[in-house]
Amino acid sequence: MVEALTTTIQVASLILAGWCLISTFRDQPMVVPHLVAAGVLWLLVIAQAVVSGVLMARGEGPAELAVFISYLVTIVLIPPACAVWGFIERSRWGPAAIAFACVVLPVMMVRLEQIWDPVRV
Repeated sequence: MVEALTTTIQVASLILAGWCLISTFRDQPMVVPHLVAAGVLWLLVIAQAVVSGVLMARGEGPAELAVFISYLVTIVLIPPACAVWGFIERSRWGPAAIAFACVVLPVMMVRLEQIWDPVRV
């Protein structure tokens, strides 16, 4: 895993969560910029998944491969699932669905790092 990419995902995710929570508290529905930001976050997560896959193909990687892959697949699926959920929910709770995903992602990224290199973390 690339630590700089992991940190970027975590920071971007928390910024998007804050923005979406502000929209929720202001009673605003989800708008296109929310979707675009969620899409950018999703691309970052996909990039991390591709990099991790390449490193695993080279022989590097975690001892608990099945657990790592299950976390990785879940992380890749969370942003689009919550974006669709937020898009369908046309009330103030649409941005809250994206904020939920953006709060979960940093926690799961920390867990991925722990699985990848348990000695260092």
